[in-house]
Amino acid sequence: MIKTLLNLVLIVFHLFFCSQLMAQLISGPMLGYIEHRTAKIWCEIGAKSNATLQFWPINKTVSPKLAFPNYHSAYDYKTIVFDLVGLEPGQEYAYQITIDKKDKSERLKGTFKTQVLWKYRIPAPDFSFLAGSCNYINQPIYDRPGKPYGSDSIIFLPMAKEKAEFMLWLGDSWYTREVDFQSEWGLWNRASRDRAVSEIQPIFKTMSHFAIWDDHDYGPNNEGLSYIFQEQSRKVFMAYTANPTYGLYNKGIFSKISYNDVDLFMMDNRTWRSSDDMLSNINNNPNKEKLMFGQEQMNWLKNSLLNSYAPFKIIVTGSQVVNEVEDGGDCFYNYPVEYNDLMNFLNVHKINGVIFLTGDKHHSEIIKKDREMAYPLYDVTVSSLTAGISKVKKEFINQSNRIPNTLVEEHNYGRFTVSGKPKERVLQVEFVNISGQSKSKWLISENDLRYNKK
Repeated sequence: MIKTLLNLVLIVFHLFFCSQLMAQLISGPMLGYIEHRTAKIWCEIGAKSNATLQFWPINKTVSPKLAFPNYHSAYDYKTIVFDLVGLEPGQEYAYQITIDKKDKSERLKGTFKTQVLWKYRIPAPDFSFLAGSCNYINQPIYDRPGKPYGSDSIIFLPMAKEKAEFMLWLGDSWYTREVDFQSEWGLWNRASRDRAVSEIQPIFKTMSHFAIWDDHDYGPNNEGLSYIFQEQSRKVFMAYTANPTYGLYNKGIFSKISYNDVDLFMMDNRTWRSSDDMLSNINNNPNKEKLMFGQEQMNWLKNSLLNSYAPFKIIVTGSQVVNEVEDGGDCFYNYPVEYNDLMNFLNVHKINGVIFLTGDKHHSEIIKKDREMAYPLYDVTVSSLTAGISKVKKEFINQSNRIPNTLVEEHNYGRFTVSGKPKERVLQVEFVNISGQSKSKWLISENDLRYNKK
């Protein structure tokens, strides 16, 4: 009898001890920006815990190296972005995170591969990546009454099985509510809670993750430069993502990511954004005060485009860009000073290969803008991952500027594949549903995105 009781006590103690260890990892590990010789790996741990990360090349007998931790913390929240340096291109590595010098469990292990050094050596490798926006995680006590706005999160399970190099979060990666966006603590709490959902954890480990924000992971609905917690929101965003950089001069979250022969221009459509309700035109003239990106960011984008030789230059932003028919106010087209400026810049400098990649709309589609004496511009919109579906109004269902058979009005993500010979590269876009079925497919060649040479 005594022996049985002792065994029960030991079992209970063991379960309690294991549960305490498990509690120290809140979410992750998540692969962040990985280039040729460096990598970033993110995780969230308990506020009173600490962690180290060791890494080593697979199939090589060398001593593990320690990564450099960068902590982000406030209140009871703590995240770490580990910088792994001194890597070699095209090499597969393994890593082990240790929490509080004792937790080395399987969930804290993983692998990744650095980018191949291909320039001047071999043709650019073929590759694929995923994209999606609008991830609403239900929390009934703080959600609006009625039918839940979010679905379950099972869409992330087939996504984790994709052979993709990275995932692009196109904004609204989490949704702040009224109980969140009126305090800095609320912003931290929402990001922490929604990032810790169990269904999302597998995809964090299988591919890199890059992100922009839109209104709901920035603050209140449709908010911009008037948001009083803008600075605090930026800190939270930096704490829960692992991009290469965040804006310039401690302002904004825009950045550029180069992967093989594709350049991604990650735009910030909130920090400098005027109210959507501000008049677009005054006395038939574009309103100079109504801006989305701001002059500093626009100057950065223009110069970055000029310095890019990528066959596909993908401008990534939360709001649609060229939907002049069904704009609904939340579209770059309704910010005419900057919109006209960018369109003119592309024409004057004959920038080839530009495609827009956007989210927000709660359905997926591809919008086409024809231009005189120039190749068409395309706006690829991918939405929604889990948030409520918004169907296109009847008067816009047959609009001529939408590419036929690209409208998807169910939960989906985007699968992008880049392939082909040099100077003949092709981008394939697929919208994939919860079951992993391709609901729409569209291809574009780099040669279809070029100005005519004369």
